Amino acid sequence: MSKTGRELYEQLNSLLTEQRNSNTEKIDLADSLEIVTLINEEDRKVADAVQKKLQVIADIVELTAQKLSEGGRLLYFGAGTSGRLGILDSAECPPTFGTDPTVVQGFIAGGKQAVFKAKEGAEDHENNGADAVDAANVTDTDIVIGLAASGRTPYVVGALKEANKRGALNCLVTTVSRDQLDFEPDHVIDVPVGPEVIMGSTRMKSATAQKMVLNMITTGAMIRLGKIYENVMVDLQLTNNKLVERAKRIICYFTECNYEEAASILEEAGGHVKTALVMKLLGVSKMNAVQLLEKHDGFVRKVIQEEK
Repeated sequence: MSKTGRELYEQLNSLLTEQRNSNTEKIDLADSLEIVTLINEEDRKVADAVQKKLQVIADIVELTAQKLSEGGRLLYFGAGTSGRLGILDSAECPPTFGTDPTVVQGFIAGGKQAVFKAKEGAEDHENNGADAVDAANVTDTDIVIGLAASGRTPYVVGALKEANKRGALNCLVTTVSRDQLDFEPDHVIDVPVGPEVIMGSTRMKSATAQKMVLNMITTGAMIRLGKIYENVMVDLQLTNNKLVERAKRIICYFTECNYEEAASILEEAGGHVKTALVMKLLGVSKMNAVQLLEKHDGFVRKVIQEEK
């Protein structure tokens, strides 16, 4: 049920993200250097706030990796800036980690048009979030993460409630403290960053905190799934010239071959960097390299250590 104007007014009064920041009350009198200094000083507090939640973030990383390894999906639901952050994070996974675009997806209140032009009213109804979960055919194999700085965005609440009904693991990422929530998801990553530089402008510290958390979740999960060798992304998709050349450089780095050899082995491996690395490092055929990677769940390090 939608809240009345009075209820929303009282809600804003209570939210930490909607309070005035005493450090920036005279920012309208500041020159440009003073403005950016004040913003920077507030931004520096975000990493410390995230640090306090590393254990719960790690728990979500592990659960996400488990769900993805079992064929499930990671689905983000958010509105406004939060929704755009989920879409950004999901869009970066295929080129970076070689995932299918369906594996990590982002959904925003108001649909695709809201990515480019704000449609603020689209977030005001829980049923919109529930309908989005329904349209995504969410099941108990998936993990659903809601993104809401306030922790109370109706679209996000509706999405998480519907995900819960369907048996999907669900988590809320928010920048208010957990005790300000009026519903209980399976998991909560609450990163209270304090009042914004500009009161209520949660595209600032709140968005930065959410971006940091999402980076950790997907990067951590992909590491746990064998998408990284040492600290290098070796499951990237060669979708543009830069990534093709990056792939060759990775092969040169790990195998100490020259540019021409790297280009040749990459082509022979069908553009798959992990396969090329195993072929070159172990001196095996493409077919054998693929089999060895399958045997060791895609972990290049395990293949090299145990098969060399």
